[in-house]
Amino acid sequence: MVRVTSTHRRDVLRTGAGIVAGGALTTGCGTGQAAAPPTPASPSRSPSASPSAAPAPRAYPGHPAQITHGPRTRPQVALTFHGQGDPALARALLTTAERYGARLTVLAVGSWLDEHPDLARRVLDGGHDLGNHTQRHIGINALPEAEARREITDCAERLKRLTGSIGTWFRPSRAPSASPLVTRLARAAGYPHVLSYDVDSLDYTRPGAAAVTREVLAGVRDGSVVSLHFGYPDTVAALPDVLTELGRRGLRAVTTTELLS
Repeated sequence: MVRVTSTHRRDVLRTGAGIVAGGALTTGCGTGQAAAPPTPASPSRSPSASPSAAPAPRAYPGHPAQITHGPRTRPQVALTFHGQGDPALARALLTTAERYGARLTVLAVGSWLDEHPDLARRVLDGGHDLGNHTQRHIGINALPEAEARREITDCAERLKRLTGSIGTWFRPSRAPSASPLVTRLARAAGYPHVLSYDVDSLDYTRPGAAAVTREVLAGVRDGSVVSLHFGYPDTVAALPDVLTELGRRGLRAVTTTELLS
């Protein structure tokens, strides 16, 4: 079992200035809790700092419309993050991942990008994947068709305005998988696949860093796609030990694009 040390906690949490200690500032896709208002962003690069367009979605022949994991034959995993919440925590997670040589997949909420547009380019400049996690992070599978379509396309439009691309992936909000209707709407919006996952960290339940670490490491194996969240100090504190143990097992944390390529 990997132990989350107090040193890890201090070092990682110090990276994100302005973190609200112990507070969960976003909402897990499995809960109905209201998200607390995000802390104002600290100065960062302008989203126009890099003029190159981000990668577009692509089809992966042989993979289903709804992807839960990658090939089980290669020692790689994808750590995927629901993008919402305190921007200081987001930056801390990205910086920690980069320090360990890991690359993440961030599924951003459109309303979050409206408040913190610089984070779209920050994700891409770090070598990570950036995708669509709906505009308002509400239960998309329960919405009427027209409203569900807007949830997807409104976020896609924001991503395109900020990065030149609608993002490489779409993940439904408030559900581990998309309904047939939402899958069809995502495809019509330009996403050949819906990105689900086979390992749920349950970090949105705020169980503590050690529990997040245990949950991830108990389920992860070759090809796994892990669901995590921005906005939770526990997740920031757990990431160094998660990455250390993945490395000990010979598993590389790569973008979902790399996992499936």
